[in-house]
Amino acid sequence: MSKKFKVYATCHIGEAAENLLREKGYELEVYPGPEAPPKCLIIEKVRGVDGLITTLRDAIDTEVFEAGKPTLKVVSQIAVGFDNINRADANRYRIPFTNTPEVLNDATAEFTFLMMGALARRLWDSEKMVREQKWGAWHPFLPFVGDEITGKTIAVIGTGRIGLALIRKCLGFDMNVLCYDPVYQNEKFVFDTQQLMDMRYKLGMAREKNWIKYVSLQEALRQGDYVSLHVPLIREGEGKTPTYHMINEQRLKLMKSDAYLINASRGPVVDEQALALALKERWIAGAALDVFEIEPLPANSPLLDPEIEDRCRVYHHFASAGRITRLSTDPEKGMAGRCIQGLMDVLEENYGGDITKMPYVVNKEAWSKAGYDGEGI
Repeated sequence: MSKKFKVYATCHIGEAAENLLREKGYELEVYPGPEAPPKCLIIEKVRGVDGLITTLRDAIDTEVFEAGKPTLKVVSQIAVGFDNINRADANRYRIPFTNTPEVLNDATAEFTFLMMGALARRLWDSEKMVREQKWGAWHPFLPFVGDEITGKTIAVIGTGRIGLALIRKCLGFDMNVLCYDPVYQNEKFVFDTQQLMDMRYKLGMAREKNWIKYVSLQEALRQGDYVSLHVPLIREGEGKTPTYHMINEQRLKLMKSDAYLINASRGPVVDEQALALALKERWIAGAALDVFEIEPLPANSPLLDPEIEDRCRVYHHFASAGRITRLSTDPEKGMAGRCIQGLMDVLEENYGGDITKMPYVVNKEAWSKAGYDGEGI
């Protein structure tokens, strides 16, 4: 590499990935964190850099792109989501931005399943009781019992990559699956999965015949023993199928009183005030969340109400936080690896410098004759 590129990262993405960039001759500055840098600092630091590494915490818009002129060539996001990046502004300034899809599918699906189990089997309540020396004696059903997962029905809301990964993990627990997706129904996956379910039963690996099918959102909510959310955040006016507050008071009331809600997608998909009320008044049995409308979760959040703490599990947005998934420098395995590969593809003009061919660039439409009609800035 003949040119020495300057890059600013708004957080540490792992020593191995950072060292790899430096070994390739990149001049890398990293905000020490762990909190997010103020936007004014990002605006200051982006002046004169070639690349910017960001997270969901950073607001990347006209102010940042304008400050980055004329040197900024790429924004590389270490996340699948990019709600924080103003796509229209990126296109106007002709700045490609990348993300890290697919490598975290299994880690996120796995954690979703573990959240579901921890919630339903009341693991937190049990450990708390033991640690507080309140476990008096063994009893068949006192002081409480949990709910099984095996043989139950899960409603998977959003059948993209992570939703499908979750369904595959549910097969081992002989679960029936209700699928809902507002955009695309993957009927081939459903057909293939049903064949696999039938074969498991035929071979005696499942005691009962299980099933999978697409249904309406209302039917999924009404019939699911577990409702797991895997949709992107789309606000009103941003697309044909908004998901902001998709789970609201009206839809929570559709759920069974012994059902559980799981959210590892985006916080604002759930109306947290409505969810807290649903838990308090026991419209549903419980909820587990790894994402929130405001992060970190404020101290006054209704979800932290002690009255519902036995029914509400809350985690710090780390569903994908497996060691390999977050830190591997292999772009086929790790978010860090995919993040820096997306950065290098643009700066080193891989793929012949053709942005539309770079696999991790999100906003390819700005370089596509069919998808871009602006003049840039």
